[in-house]
Amino acid sequence: MGAMQNLSRRAFIIGSAAVAGGVAFGSYSNAEQAAPVANGNPLAAGLGPNSATFNPWVEISPEKITLIAQHADIGQGVGSVQPILIAEEMDLDPGQFEVRFAGPSPAYFNTGFADEFAPFLAADQSPAAEAARAAVLQNLRKSGLQMTGGSSTIPDTYEKLRIAGAVARETLKVAAADRAGVALADVRTASGHVILPNGTKIPYVALAADAAKIAPVLDVKPRDPSTWRLVGKPMTRLDIKSKVMGELKFGIDLKMEGMMYASVKLNPNKGQPLKSYDARKAQSMPGVKKILEIKNGVAVVATNSWYAMKAVAAIDCEWAPSTYPAEQADHWKVLESSFKPEFLGKEWRKIGDVETGLKAGTLVEAEYRAPYLAHAPLEPLNGIGIVTDAGMEIWVGHQSPQFVQSVAATAIGIKPEQVTFHNQWTGGSFGHRLEYENVRVLAEIANQMRGTPIKLVFSREEDFIQDIPRQIAIARHRGAIDKGKIVAADLQLASTAPLKGLLERSGIPSKDPDAQLASGLWNVYYDIPNFRATTFEAQGLSPCTTWRSVGASTAGFFTESFIDELLHAAGVDPLKGRIEMCAVPHYRKLLETLAEMSDWKGPLGNGKGRGVAFVEAFGTPTAEVIEVTATDRGIRIDKVWVAVDVGKVVDPVNFENQVQGGVVWGLGHAINCELTYAKGGVQQTNYHHHEAMRIYQCPVIEVRGLENDPKVRGVGEPPVPPAAPALANAIFAATGKRIREMPFNKFIDFV
Repeated sequence: MGAMQNLSRRAFIIGSAAVAGGVAFGSYSNAEQAAPVANGNPLAAGLGPNSATFNPWVEISPEKITLIAQHADIGQGVGSVQPILIAEEMDLDPGQFEVRFAGPSPAYFNTGFADEFAPFLAADQSPAAEAARAAVLQNLRKSGLQMTGGSSTIPDTYEKLRIAGAVARETLKVAAADRAGVALADVRTASGHVILPNGTKIPYVALAADAAKIAPVLDVKPRDPSTWRLVGKPMTRLDIKSKVMGELKFGIDLKMEGMMYASVKLNPNKGQPLKSYDARKAQSMPGVKKILEIKNGVAVVATNSWYAMKAVAAIDCEWAPSTYPAEQADHWKVLESSFKPEFLGKEWRKIGDVETGLKAGTLVEAEYRAPYLAHAPLEPLNGIGIVTDAGMEIWVGHQSPQFVQSVAATAIGIKPEQVTFHNQWTGGSFGHRLEYENVRVLAEIANQMRGTPIKLVFSREEDFIQDIPRQIAIARHRGAIDKGKIVAADLQLASTAPLKGLLERSGIPSKDPDAQLASGLWNVYYDIPNFRATTFEAQGLSPCTTWRSVGASTAGFFTESFIDELLHAAGVDPLKGRIEMCAVPHYRKLLETLAEMSDWKGPLGNGKGRGVAFVEAFGTPTAEVIEVTATDRGIRIDKVWVAVDVGKVVDPVNFENQVQGGVVWGLGHAINCELTYAKGGVQQTNYHHHEAMRIYQCPVIEVRGLENDPKVRGVGEPPVPPAAPALANAIFAATGKRIREMPFNKFIDFV
């Protein structure tokens, strides 16, 4: 893991002095990465006879064409959009290829993290910022970090997969021209065939053996977007039919011969061991084959998952107590006392003289809170593993293949390269599949049942209890207004550190400030002459991890709610004021587009209100207007307008669905959800205690994708952060009531 540790120090956390110095080491060209020699081609080792691979994303045999999806599909459409990017350049049609998820390999390192890890605002395209990104890109290449997350799938693959497809296409053309004895310039491709000058069509699969004998053609460029057949056009996702028909097999659906089933009961005091247990009731229950002690709990191995879950629930356990406060009220007290120099994470940005600015106008102060949240994907944690003397083989849906190898290997005392990983279709993640609760215990159970395939399935309750939640946070903001303008803003946030926690559990601990806590706090693009953004990292609370949109899910709520309060105090229209203050031209265009979409004309009256919020997360600016009505029974959310600038909309249908899903996710959690602790464990153990938005509550959501950003951006997470502040601001506009803490249903009813 030495390269990974090097990455952690140099590039993973914002704040690297070497990178910030602006030294460029040169960018890593996508054409170079498309070659088999770049970080190796993992497809070459398993290649069958008369088969060809041109790069790590394309494999052709005499029987079929296989395109590799290097990112995990956690419901966001990776299993469709990635192969479509390749197919566009290869002149393949849907149905002419199979899709396989990539195994662990540095060849699949994520170039999309370069912008996120460099210590510059996303809108900063200065030479110094670009030099820093180039330096980070080199570190990413050296580390081989393979990970799905941070809405980086499209930024990572947009260019390199099109080049990979072009390399394959041009190499197949050479193979066909050589075989037919015709000039290369006289052959063309269409619908999975090379077409000779006389009209003869040679299927790609028939050229596999010839193509395997020649070097890939690397001097290629992707086609101009004006020629696209698939990319940028409305399309049906490749996985839609199989999902609708119930044909697609998720990880939880896998079976294999001789398999036994396991479920677990782990210490609800996260990270603490088991002191003792009494399994006498479980031993005689139906289907039970083995009862095993594991690192921090017990497991039952049985003839099916239901028997295993019922039996493990019957085991009486005595647990070691938590190292964090046992009761929720004490968690808040820890946060309240964390705004001190000894807990300082970093002063991320400072403009002007903040203290003088605060005294120059009317002071506005507010405190905001956001609770722990569960990930709670529909598919609970699961996996299949088998351990033999040679090592371990594991089938599990996960976003970090290399770290799965490392965590599983460490759990049973073998080397990471002895773990063979098979990624699976996943029924949701939202950050859950970046953690390893199921990977470690599966390895421990399979190691005690050597030679037997073990299928582990967490009960829904155990999935909630063991979930490492979203960070809990408090913000204390101060600002000043003078003569109808915001003249100062001092934004301070105290929180648990989600990214640092994930890094530690991944085996690459970092002492650097947690950059995710600043997302939505420091990247504020309003022209405020005196501005400061500071984070404090609370200690001794529940471990936390990344959750859809990570730090921006809390800081975005705090910041945009406070900006709204400042504009109201200044007597300025909330949307027009944001437009006037916006300092980045294409972000201003985004806000202007939102005003046009929503036909914004100011206050509505008659119990109706509109709120607006603008948050940039993972480089993608997203602005939302929400309209609500205050009824006798509570707040009704009527409509949402969303404008997102991603530089290039690759799949318009999936784009719209991702934005709508992000809004629903953000609204549902803002309204209804929190995790609270009692006696060291979480109290909410199923969906009825952590309820998402209901269909009858869901508003009409109108989406518009803009393409003004100079870079291609992701869309999986950025629509989430503006939802909560836009709703809170709309509620204020309709009722005059400010809500400064999630979930909102603690203060107001919703219908």
